Amino acid sequence: MALLDFINRRKQEEPKVVPVLPRDIYKQGALDLVDTIAPSALKIGAREIELGEKFVRSFYTISYPRFLADGWFSPIVNLDQVLDIAIFIHPVETASALRDFQKKVAEVQSQINEREARGLVRDPLLDTAYQDLESLRDNLQQAQEKLFEVGLYLSLYGDSKEAIDKIEGDIRGILDAKLVYTKPALFQQEQGFRSCLALGTDELLVNSKLNSSPLSSIFPFVSFDLTSDRGILYGINRHNSSLILFDRFSLENYNSVVFAKSGSGKSYATKLEILRSLMFGTDVIVIDPEREYEQLAEATGGRSFHISLSSEHHINPFDLPPVKEDEDPKDILRSNIINLVGLFRIMLGGLSPEEDAIIDRAISETYALKDITGDADFTGAEVPLLADFEQVLSGMEGSESLVQRLSKYTQGTWAGFMNQPTNIDINQQFVVFSVRDMEDELKPVAMYVVTHYIWNAIRHELKKRLLVIDEAWWMMKSEDTASFLYSVAKRGRKYYLGVATITQDVEDFLKSPYGRPILTNSSIQLLLKQSPTTIDLLQQTFNLTEEEKYLLLEAGVGEGLFFAGLKHVAIKIEASYTEDQIITSDPSQLLAIKAEKERYASQQK
Repeated sequence: MALLDFINRRKQEEPKVVPVLPRDIYKQGALDLVDTIAPSALKIGAREIELGEKFVRSFYTISYPRFLADGWFSPIVNLDQVLDIAIFIHPVETASALRDFQKKVAEVQSQINEREARGLVRDPLLDTAYQDLESLRDNLQQAQEKLFEVGLYLSLYGDSKEAIDKIEGDIRGILDAKLVYTKPALFQQEQGFRSCLALGTDELLVNSKLNSSPLSSIFPFVSFDLTSDRGILYGINRHNSSLILFDRFSLENYNSVVFAKSGSGKSYATKLEILRSLMFGTDVIVIDPEREYEQLAEATGGRSFHISLSSEHHINPFDLPPVKEDEDPKDILRSNIINLVGLFRIMLGGLSPEEDAIIDRAISETYALKDITGDADFTGAEVPLLADFEQVLSGMEGSESLVQRLSKYTQGTWAGFMNQPTNIDINQQFVVFSVRDMEDELKPVAMYVVTHYIWNAIRHELKKRLLVIDEAWWMMKSEDTASFLYSVAKRGRKYYLGVATITQDVEDFLKSPYGRPILTNSSIQLLLKQSPTTIDLLQQTFNLTEEEKYLLLEAGVGEGLFFAGLKHVAIKIEASYTEDQIITSDPSQLLAIKAEKERYASQQK
């Protein structure tokens, strides 16, 4: 019996085995957030902290000048360095502040009176201090200002002590120039570092008294952002490394202008926008003077048309758009006749008033031969050719010179260009019209004809479209082509069309009577690297600061200024590796891509 009692007592004294659940095992093995973000080691020194493989140094501000200008802190906020900034604002009760001010005013007044009694010369510093104290006391009493204890701390990060010394020198140089003086947190690096962490604890407690007005000048968020919740990525904000996400179709008009010198990346930036716009369902049409967009069209399943004298692709300038239900055939015909008069003015080297009237009447009669008069819907009707127009013109009095000048387009070497029925279809998401192989003398004519054909297609069907006109200075050479481009840019919004105008000849573009109106009707402007010969004109046109002027002169490829509406930021255009392979126009890269394709093709065989 005694043995059984002993055994029972031992069982009660033995610890009970509690089963461990799987979730408890998981909790024991899981890392806390603190374990994840904590450095591998920490060594606190008098002037810096070794934080893992990094060095950190903290310092604080000790004094400010009498006046602080707006945005004085922005060079530090936008500095291209890794640093933490902490601003602690402790409100001071106005009643307590007024009592302190009363004592301080009395002290200053006493010093002034003492100097006067001793016959000393007036001290401007004491007078200024007295006026400032009295003014601030009045503002505090009238509740126009409040007083605060403000602590401004900075923590710098670097790979070595030398790197931190350099960064600290740069920052202190910027602040010293503004009469804002700082000191390192000697033997208080831990408190300084913890104060700059996102913990909201002021452990340094090195504060200066500031009233509301100078305190507002420290507001840190001074960089413009062009980040929205929809749109495409245009590039990186060089001031604060934020993303420039923007939707051109959210602005008052959808047009853009790109100014840049040759080789600065303007076509690269445009192709990047095209590629990203295609992914969002935007139809894109390009007038390409150098066949730079063919590779992009091939990669995206688009279509390329080569416009030249020997090309198999033809556009009949007498084509008419289908008549929509809400349109009057007379208005459409009249608009097309006006555009054709402008075309013949370019083709024939200008027209006198008499010749202009003859051409206008001849076009109307040419259409009438095909029963196209505007009195009825002409959708689907057979349209005349340039040869038909020549035949009508030759039978009119006073047209001998006109017929002679026109003959090279109908019978000479240039006959195959426009004297043919249209045989192209732009019912694709991405279409490129290449005019590289067209003779320079005919390029303005070709670009006018192509743009007119595109405009008729755009008016026929409402879609979100982007029309890109590269090297637009070709169209600015003639007043008629420039006028037509301005008309498209001005009326495009009605048809959900954005016009992207790109040029390297900034001076000729802006000197045109339609250059500035096109610029005014473009909500987006992109300025990349500029040459010294045009920078002054651009500075005047865009009201650039001296800093922005030199930024454009010294910019690298793909760097510049991006204007959208009333905002503008410094931009750097970035592409992924895949995007870069598709859109690059660098000859060395193109040769490497071609060699890689040939190698792959040979392996497949």
